[in-house]
Amino acid sequence: MKSWELVIFDWDGTLADSVSSIVLAMQQAAAAIQAPVPSAIEVREIIGLGLPEAINQLFPGLPEARYPDLRAAYAESYIAQHARIPLFPGVVEMLEALRQQGVRMAVATGKSRLGLDRALNASGMAEFFHATRCADEGPGKPEPDMTHYLLSQLDVAAGNAVLVGDTAHDLEMARRAGLAAVGVGWGAHDVPRLQAYNPLLVASTVAELHECLVGNPGSRLP
Repeated sequence: MKSWELVIFDWDGTLADSVSSIVLAMQQAAAAIQAPVPSAIEVREIIGLGLPEAINQLFPGLPEARYPDLRAAYAESYIAQHARIPLFPGVVEMLEALRQQGVRMAVATGKSRLGLDRALNASGMAEFFHATRCADEGPGKPEPDMTHYLLSQLDVAAGNAVLVGDTAHDLEMARRAGLAAVGVGWGAHDVPRLQAYNPLLVASTVAELHECLVGNPGSRLP
């Protein structure tokens, strides 16, 4: 597999082991405002979307006037868990190997700017990323705007970049943007769902993703 000038990572479920925390926070938020509590499967389906889109999909009968209450309850529950949300084992070593090869890295996430900054600071990972884009800064996934922004900011052609994500929303965004994509099988959506988008690979472990992205240092793009 070719080496890349830029790797764009999703955050939740791809680098951070946060899916179960998102599910619990959304369920607790629904209960707190006395809305129907969604199943874990239903919450996993919306991971990667911006919060307004997620609320609309999970709670179609909820009046928009109640959205702020749900958002506040979700944030309170998620932040209460935040210190316990780890990166997947092997992620730091993979990012360090990419950095040593001179590969630039970015994040495209359904998190808000405040949420991503909090996660980057808590994990100590901010230094690895040359640019980031969040759902509250423009159209979210699966629209291609996040990737267009990152490519423009870093002056990288789409053909020299790859997107890595754990959801159909990520892989559809890559397809719409004309980017190669790699799925990861340890996040919110299952492997058959990801394979339907014909990614270059659906990695089953971080070690496999590491090998896919880092490759042979001698074959790196000039």
